[in-house]
Amino acid sequence: MAQFWQYCSKGHGLQGTIKGRDLFGYVGIEAVLDQMRRKTMKAGFEFNIMVVGQSGLGKSTLVNTLFKSKVSRKSCTPNYEEKISKTVKLQSVSHVIEEKGVKMKLTVIDTPGFGDQINNENCWEPIVNYVNEQYERYLKEELYVNRKRRIPDTRVHCCVYFLPATGHWLRPIDVEFMKRLGKIVSIVPVIAKADTLTMEERQEFKQRIRHDLKANGIRVYPQTEYDEDPEDRILNDKIRENIPFAVVGTDKEHQVNGNKVLGRKTKWGIIEVENMAHCEFANLRDLLIRSHLQDLKDVTHNIHYETFRVRRLNESNLTVHGLALCPQIPCLLSSDSTLTVPKFHVNCLQTPR
Repeated sequence: MAQFWQYCSKGHGLQGTIKGRDLFGYVGIEAVLDQMRRKTMKAGFEFNIMVVGQSGLGKSTLVNTLFKSKVSRKSCTPNYEEKISKTVKLQSVSHVIEEKGVKMKLTVIDTPGFGDQINNENCWEPIVNYVNEQYERYLKEELYVNRKRRIPDTRVHCCVYFLPATGHWLRPIDVEFMKRLGKIVSIVPVIAKADTLTMEERQEFKQRIRHDLKANGIRVYPQTEYDEDPEDRILNDKIRENIPFAVVGTDKEHQVNGNKVLGRKTKWGIIEVENMAHCEFANLRDLLIRSHLQDLKDVTHNIHYETFRVRRLNESNLTVHGLALCPQIPCLLSSDSTLTVPKFHVNCLQTPR
């Protein structure tokens, strides 16, 4: 306590740190964590994941394996038939998953048609447009005068990009896609159907991919500049050393030594999905769900969306002089108290009579 008052007396104002051992008794500050937990459990939260890759790489199967339920578009569509789409058409399906009282609204965005055509020029544009449209939708909701207490969040929090297990280098389509998308969304690359490679081939392929990512300046999650402290850096460095994750997905259970495990049965044995000696699915699951799910949402809001918001407001702000606003128009007060509205609502403006 003496150190605290000495600090205040030197003209620093009422500022300092009082730790538990310095308090006269129990205050109950730590109870705020329980309050936050109860509130979050009651309201639930949202997580939106996009899967991108050409047909046949097991995107739907892997998503089902991640959440141990049939959450993919293919699994939820009755009489589904696999057809090669002529264009990239994004489709999403949402579910509410509940585990131990915690509710999560999960949205899986699929990208049928990506990379399946003979000419794949600009096939990433519909995906880029979709991601930006969700930012635009959130921005509009945020700028309303009477906005909702809780804005529906349809922004893409993570994009899992599936690389075919060729054992060679990144293809031009992989480089171009990740270059563009890495600037606006968190990308996690994975090697699909990794059981088609030997362990030696897998390690060589991973090294080649990391070399290509670095050589082309491709940003994949987690980026080093987002590490908040040394503890985060140590954890994220281990993740970065293993990216891209070599994964295997399946929703079938098998008996192994008397235990039920998720795995793929071959004539040589059973490939256990959650066995680290067989594949890196567990690393991917831990990253997306158990250790970095909230961080993925924070990076989406504080980095990607914030970058989009600043750019849109800089290019869209319009100073209003002598105009009456439609009550539905969102508006802002800039730092100099000038009334501004985004350009996308300028058609609603009416000159007062």
